[in-house]
Amino acid sequence: MPLRDHPVVVMGHGGGGALSAELTRHLFLPSYGGETLGGLTDSAAVTLGGARLAFSTDSYVVRPLFFPGGSIGDLAVNGTVNDLAMSGAVPAHLSCAFILEEGTELSTVGRVAQALGAAARAADVTVVTGDTKVVDSGHGDGVYVNTSGIGLIPEGVDIRPQRARPGDVVIVSGPIGQHGIAILSVREGLTFGTEVVSDTAPLAGLVQAMLAVTPEVHVLRDPTRGGLAAALNEIATASDTGVVLDEAAVPVPEAVATACALLGLDPMYVANEGRLVAFVPRTHADAVLDAMRAHPLGRGAAVIGACVAEHPGTVVARTGLGGTRIVDLPLGEQLPRIC
Repeated sequence: MPLRDHPVVVMGHGGGGALSAELTRHLFLPSYGGETLGGLTDSAAVTLGGARLAFSTDSYVVRPLFFPGGSIGDLAVNGTVNDLAMSGAVPAHLSCAFILEEGTELSTVGRVAQALGAAARAADVTVVTGDTKVVDSGHGDGVYVNTSGIGLIPEGVDIRPQRARPGDVVIVSGPIGQHGIAILSVREGLTFGTEVVSDTAPLAGLVQAMLAVTPEVHVLRDPTRGGLAAALNEIATASDTGVVLDEAAVPVPEAVATACALLGLDPMYVANEGRLVAFVPRTHADAVLDAMRAHPLGRGAAVIGACVAEHPGTVVARTGLGGTRIVDLPLGEQLPRIC
């Protein structure tokens, strides 16, 4: 529904789908203005003192705070590092703000802080400033975290969704859906025969390995809220191109596929926190794919489709039965509070 017909905030406004886009385009952009913000990229590319910087901010409200494969502390670092990396930047420094609910165990806050510090060291970034606020008991959810980050964009690198071109090959860096299902399994006490572990990881090293092969990487996006479907729809809309996927080529772990089948979810819409999708010219695709597979975080990389001139702004998938289906932008979020 258009924002003007939605009088109150609903959970879907934070889900990374159509409601989030309505909120951003109809409320925030007209209020803030500015050409850079209007690009709606994961991080803003700005020039300061002759240097090209990537700048990003994100807030983390995941429940539960700890889950298989990570915690809110890991997400707070990896999410912001990855947003910077999607501009081709080398992340350097982070800020960190904690919003704590009165009554939260200090041991819990300590575990989150320790996880955050360890994740920062693993991502080779430094937390250089921060803030702490406390809200009344019952007016928070234990711990919320906000991180902002800056990084340097190398010369000759120009990565943004508007650069997608017909003929580009679409590559995903590994299996999808693990983070969302890992959160769901803990939150709801579900088991799927095997433990599903979040894929949360810092992707800057993988991106630099790709750019070492060629700077002609047109688009990078980490498919977090709204999953792969939302990321591809955003790119198709921004570039006024179409995307055709080979549904059978999209890597989905068996446990994720089983969970989605049981719960009526589509893996395309399930969040990831350690995956990226890349649009690369066909002439460079093989070399970039080889570089990705040589990196620990890209071993499962696969070509899943192509950018086309037909049906601009629309993503379609070729199914295993030989038909096609539209992969639309989700309205809200299948799994709220996943990051």
